[in-house]
Amino acid sequence: MNMFAKRLKEERERLGITQKEMALRLSIPLDTYKNYESQGQRSREPDLRMVSKIADVLDVSVDHLIGREK
Repeated sequence: MNMFAKRLKEERERLGITQKEMALRLSIPLDTYKNYESQGQRSREPDLRMVSKIADVLDVSVDHLIGREK
């Protein structure tokens, strides 16, 4: 299981933010954001700048998102 995708979804849901709202906050297409959370064939990982931006929006560390801390 992709730790980044799992943590991304958990943190977004914890804050009550929709995928559409996350995409808007990140200024990316909704389909791109959905692929970040995907566990399947369409799974896609963002670049480092985007991971940092996502961490800021969710108010968590990058280490948390990538599974380096609990």
